Amino acid sequence: MDTVISIEDVAKSFGEKKVLNGVNIDVRRGESLVIIGRSGCGKSVLLKHIVGLIHPDRGTVRVFDKDMDTVKGKELAETRKKIGMLFQSAALLDSLSVAENVGLGLREARHYPEAEIERIIEEKLEMVGMAGTGEIYPSELSGGMRKRVGLARAIATDPEILLYDEPTTGLDPITADIINDLINDFRSKLSITSVSVTHDMKAAYKTADRIVMLHDGVVEYEGTPEQIKNSGNAVVDQFISGRADGPIQIT
Repeated sequence: MDTVISIEDVAKSFGEKKVLNGVNIDVRRGESLVIIGRSGCGKSVLLKHIVGLIHPDRGTVRVFDKDMDTVKGKELAETRKKIGMLFQSAALLDSLSVAENVGLGLREARHYPEAEIERIIEEKLEMVGMAGTGEIYPSELSGGMRKRVGLARAIATDPEILLYDEPTTGLDPITADIINDLINDFRSKLSITSVSVTHDMKAAYKTADRIVMLHDGVVEYEGTPEQIKNSGNAVVDQFISGRADGPIQIT
């Protein structure tokens, strides 16, 4: 499989706080990569690097062989069109209906006829189990429903890469498992490359081909779910078991 995202020696600080300090990760086409680690370890920061929202202090992030630090204008816009993102809060606009939220990216592209936009909206809402909800507003939806609408919007433009920022946070176990199933469905049915960041180890084990753990600004360990479970790495073992005692400093 060829590499679609290449993160090489990426370092990033915010003021005095060094978040990333030489991260190296390659993501292969069609795989589902899950990034784990404690809050503040740089997981979401890494996602923002992938879409070019922030830039590294050192190192490079290449997506489809485009350097996201230097690509500009139309070329940047074309690269971003191939990337969908589910934000932690779903980031729906409360002033817009469900259908209007899902169609945002399609209308911004300005090359879809309105009838085609409406067809795509209905199709994507059906894919996430939200058919018939187009006229509803986000304030009327549960947290899980908002996540599913966010997913419909993320896949509306048929991206090649989907980024998930804590996709199951704040959801009950059953609703979280529905989201996990959708992540797996998108990968198998739409041939999407997935990158998720999460604290939810049940979700990580269910959706990942490969899991990467960030710690102290670098990749502490990477492997399959089975390898993570049996890593023998004290930092990994402490994190996945949720113990307060161990080499990870509790602050």
